[in-house]
Amino acid sequence: MPDIKRYLEKRKPLIDRILEKYIPRRMSPEYIEWAFGKPRYSYDVETLNNSLSDPIWDFLDRGGKRWRPALFLLISEALGADIEKIKNLLVIPESIHNGTIMVDDVEDCGELRRGKPCTHIKYGTDIAINTGNYLYFIPLLSVRDSMNVLTKEQAVRIYEAYIQEMINVSAGQAMDIWWHKGNSFPTEEHYLQMCAYKTGTLARLSARLAAIASGRDEETEKRLGAFAESIGVAFQIQDDVLDVISSGKEREAFGKSFGNDIKEGKRTLMVIHCLNHAKKEDTETLLDILNSHTSDPKRIKEAISLLHKTGSVEYAKSKAREIVLRSWKDVESTLPDSEAKRTLKSFADFLIERKY
Repeated sequence: MPDIKRYLEKRKPLIDRILEKYIPRRMSPEYIEWAFGKPRYSYDVETLNNSLSDPIWDFLDRGGKRWRPALFLLISEALGADIEKIKNLLVIPESIHNGTIMVDDVEDCGELRRGKPCTHIKYGTDIAINTGNYLYFIPLLSVRDSMNVLTKEQAVRIYEAYIQEMINVSAGQAMDIWWHKGNSFPTEEHYLQMCAYKTGTLARLSARLAAIASGRDEETEKRLGAFAESIGVAFQIQDDVLDVISSGKEREAFGKSFGNDIKEGKRTLMVIHCLNHAKKEDTETLLDILNSHTSDPKRIKEAISLLHKTGSVEYAKSKAREIVLRSWKDVESTLPDSEAKRTLKSFADFLIERKY
């Protein structure tokens, strides 16, 4: 079985080099003109570094799995693409992903991310929001840089994919926010659709970019996108699970506060399952804890114990595996047999079985 941790470690230097190309640690006057155009008056280079590069690299240097750009590379390999020619495009899903985290932490009043204070706490809410928005758009310069290897049709398909997925990610976040405010209660299908748009979107975009840049047709793009989306959904479910079971070194590696989803009142798959199967008094207790947005460790542990009591944690794990297995069957015949294809299957399994 391919070693996925090793694969991610092997790909990380390339991914980080591309990130630094489009988001340098220190913006030079030359880079600023390349990215923003010639000024009518004059750029304040130091301010741009302080307000954009510094918070971005403070965040990126904390780690992160870089699995979305790695997924782009892996699918491109499986499709027989020339990685050297299309590698710049990997910056798109990774840059957007980190931007969504910065903004999401503001919206959720988050405290810790990857083991350190969230960007809005360290640099201010205004810096975090603006930096997050910047990360949504700056990676599109990679398309401009790739026009020597892309056809106009491919470029248009990439822009269309980008636009649609950016719309979708906002829809996913909108559902998540509305629910954890206690405004309405989602069904399991609602929750899975939210995951498909919130977490599945950038995985799907990674796969769609790989298929388009590899010269594949729209049907192949659609199939691979659906498979990648399933990975994203399962990844989110596992993230929810880790939020309530991680401890010790695993909690440190996870990099977020224990029971943070309980504190935020998140309606996770486990919560939905629990409320559908628990006794009336237990459902009332769980809803009371979620709606209070409590930071009390005792109440958070009480909520988590109810999730275990109804078997909701194991149910969520099983659902994640089921989603990926079903989706893999749909896409397996699309890819020719290769080491990259075998690694891709292991890659999906790794993301839903991970402990951090």
